[in-house]
Amino acid sequence: MSEKKNILRVENVTMQFGGVVAVDNLNMEINEGEIVALIGPNGAGKTTAFNVITGVYAPSNGRVWFDGECIVENHPQGKMKKLYKGEHNGEYTHVKEPTPDRITALGMARTFQNIRLWKSMTVFDNVLIAKHMRRSSNVFSATFRGNLKEEAAQRREVAELLELVGLSDVKDELSTSLPYGKQRRLEIARALATHPKLLLLDEPAAGMNPQETLELTEFIGQIREKFQITILLIEHHMDLVMDISDRIYVLDFGKLIAHGVPEEIQNNERVIDAYLGVSDDAED
Repeated sequence: MSEKKNILRVENVTMQFGGVVAVDNLNMEINEGEIVALIGPNGAGKTTAFNVITGVYAPSNGRVWFDGECIVENHPQGKMKKLYKGEHNGEYTHVKEPTPDRITALGMARTFQNIRLWKSMTVFDNVLIAKHMRRSSNVFSATFRGNLKEEAAQRREVAELLELVGLSDVKDELSTSLPYGKQRRLEIARALATHPKLLLLDEPAAGMNPQETLELTEFIGQIREKFQITILLIEHHMDLVMDISDRIYVLDFGKLIAHGVPEEIQNNERVIDAYLGVSDDAED
């Protein structure tokens, strides 16, 4: 059986804010078609890691590889040369700091902890606007309506996508009028509209009740199969994480403390200590 292709590699990434190290020498790999979870207690550095991967922050040091290409690279500069506390100082010499829209264009999309929908737009238009980044038309062709075929095609694609994610019946409603669970689903649909190879979900089950969380777990599995994409997610709902993840990475105070399949993580003493405090075995 052929080995799965590596789609994301985080290499020695450190993110330091002044004297505070939020992510400390993170190494992580995700293979094509996997669902991988990044977990850890509050303040562990999970969202900061997402922000580095998606271009929101330039790391203080390290690299990010996507689909075989180095897309992010940085090293300590300016005041950070003196303040830097991480490892691998001096190993990197180049600077690559693409903006989030450029990273999205490469095939990476994400959602956020707090839902960020366009409140004054309908469900349909929230997804349609995400399609614009894939348009080939320019200002000239748009002005003289030379983009009608492309626009019609994108509207058809949006209608098909909403059907696939179960939102076609509410396509003309304002996004903020939807129940919370459907707003989350819409945010994911909007990310899918950019045709990602890798989808990053930042606490998709936050604020959901048990039934909504169960439905979301099924939905994430379905979109992996329907869209043939890879998923990296941050989540605090451990039932969801353990049910759906192929592998799990665990952060604590910015450091990677464990990595493995769900069964290994459930029984890992360092993970138990990070979440619950020092275990009885560790005290003996």
